[in-house]
Amino acid sequence: MAILDSKGRLFGKINLLDLGAALVILLVIFGIFIFPGTSGSVAQVGAKTVPIEVDLVVRGLNVRDPEQLFNNGLKKGGKTNVIIRNQPHGAIEIKSIQQLPRTVNVSQPDGTVKELPDPKSNNFSTDLLMTLDGKAQLTDNGPVIGNSKVKIGMPFELEGFNYNFNATVIDIRLKDK
Repeated sequence: MAILDSKGRLFGKINLLDLGAALVILLVIFGIFIFPGTSGSVAQVGAKTVPIEVDLVVRGLNVRDPEQLFNNGLKKGGKTNVIIRNQPHGAIEIKSIQQLPRTVNVSQPDGTVKELPDPKSNNFSTDLLMTLDGKAQLTDNGPVIGNSKVKIGMPFELEGFNYNFNATVIDIRLKDK
């Protein structure tokens, strides 16, 4: 009996192409489960975790009743889900939240400009100043929350039970342990 017959079968039973395909599949499975590779972000290698405070400003949030939003969703001491650059990070504690007064610049007869309260032509728009308190990886390029660097000017998406809106980072404070 020959090792290879005229149809390309080993010992007349196993096709060489089928045997090659089965070996490739086994090697792929072996590579995935035995040697999965490195996990995590490259930015987190050799980084230490530090507490961080991030100040956010929300401009022109359209909401019918801001007090209801504060009572049901956004609360000091509560948590909000943060999405940075379309990457969900998870829940971060809200350290403080403050509703900012709406003002307009009004020129005076003597040429000076005064900032006066807005006469509320749009009752459904509000501005907020928020401080989030969490943990970040400290790298040479700055703090990293989740897998995203945190820089002044970048947008955060905040999401909760009854809200989803964008805010902009205006300050970052690293706290010493």
